Amino acid sequence: MSAARARPSSLEVAFDRLGSAIDAPSVGVPDALVTALGRDGVPVSTDDDARAELARDWWPLSIAWAARGEVPARPAAVARPATTEQVAAVLRRCNEASVPVTPAAGGSGVCGGSVPVFGGVSLDLTALGGVRDLDEASLLADVGAGTFGPDLEAALGAAGSGYTLGHWPQSMDISTVGGWVACRGAGQYSTRYGKIEDLVQGLEVVLADGTVLRTEGTAPRAATGPSLTQLFVGSEGTLGVVTEARLRISPKPTGEARRAWAFDTFAGGLEACRTMLRRGGTPAVLRLYDETESKRNFGQDRCVLLVLDEADPVLVEATMAICDDACAAAARLDDELVARWLHERNDTSALGPLWKANIVVDTIEIAARWSTLAGLATEVVATIRGIEGTLAASVHQSHAYRDGACLYFTFAGRRAKGAAGDDGAELAWQEAYYERAWDAVTACVLRHGAAISHHHGIGLNRGRFLAPALGEGFSVLASVKRALDPAGILNPGKLGLDSPFGPPPWP
Repeated sequence: MSAARARPSSLEVAFDRLGSAIDAPSVGVPDALVTALGRDGVPVSTDDDARAELARDWWPLSIAWAARGEVPARPAAVARPATTEQVAAVLRRCNEASVPVTPAAGGSGVCGGSVPVFGGVSLDLTALGGVRDLDEASLLADVGAGTFGPDLEAALGAAGSGYTLGHWPQSMDISTVGGWVACRGAGQYSTRYGKIEDLVQGLEVVLADGTVLRTEGTAPRAATGPSLTQLFVGSEGTLGVVTEARLRISPKPTGEARRAWAFDTFAGGLEACRTMLRRGGTPAVLRLYDETESKRNFGQDRCVLLVLDEADPVLVEATMAICDDACAAAARLDDELVARWLHERNDTSALGPLWKANIVVDTIEIAARWSTLAGLATEVVATIRGIEGTLAASVHQSHAYRDGACLYFTFAGRRAKGAAGDDGAELAWQEAYYERAWDAVTACVLRHGAAISHHHGIGLNRGRFLAPALGEGFSVLASVKRALDPAGILNPGKLGLDSPFGPPPWP
């Protein structure tokens, strides 16, 4: 069983206050539905504390709303199933009653993906935890969707000779397997182990009408038609609810090596990373920071590149030899910088205080080909700096692959000092600046033919961008949604998809 729910800790406000920041129709839950779910053995709560608990995730804009005692949106009820059969009962009954259902777990999403924008039922999946089966010979593990990251690694590490999934997102402590699958998540060691879509072999999914589906996963690399597994990976609960994942695991690594270098330019560091991957070097961690972030994080005036690898010692030695060759012209730094990053990598404690000081701050992660990365990085940073109110804009590369890499842009802005207006005017400026920054960055990304998200997903915040990002593919996605969820009950308002309960309510 997984640990108890861990919710965003920087939002230190009284969430039992009334008030929802998102203006959208809220669907109630009939008493008869609550009673029926009780007969099915599903715990259901309608008290204010339970509803407030599932009203938000780590979407940074929520902090600004919290300052005035609001959550994004509240469900009318919270259901906490403990089995796949109970999940099926919830969906079947909500489908019959036309009540929206929003899947939720650890609450670590940063795009509003688990916000119940149209009320209805929030489906808390954290009771569906644990490693249910382990095939050591085949390196496969069946894992409940509600399993938190630390619980999974502890269970795998204690089994047999010791195993790991190798999936270490920044949100490790407060995120679950189901959340990783829903958003196509990435761990910080993804260059070695792959993203979650590379680690998933099969899924157990409950459809809107309560049908339980098991996708392929009985054999490797099956040619049994289109991959239904990948249809649901990244669907963010809009096509079905993931209740279990069959994951590809690895033996615990026995070798490790670390390096740190400094480059005169960000483009030069990108070229070194590209060269490593081109030669087949896949260190677990390959992180490159621009001058701004290198100064802020490491006290360095040049662009810092951190490399960490873990695997069989023979593989580590070969990988690091390739990395050393690619960085021969760079300045070698103290390898302890890697240890500093490891110690501080999951620290997001500054986020809440910055927003409470009326400084709008967020990160935008995207993915692009090597041939466009350097130009895109320069253009996006310049674009953010050109937005009125911007205090800072910076970039780092966080995940890299043979064909390209993920860029993480960080921005911060504040209203001009002395500007007239009350708290309402301040919040209106913050929302407007936040929207302008996201619009401007995403426009640059789309012009370069890059992916608008690498691992945070779409949710509510990016919904308006998905149609231009997918082109004709968006109408195909909408058709699949109508086929699998004709009543539109599954996580409505997300991915920019039409909803019977109203249009997407943000922005």
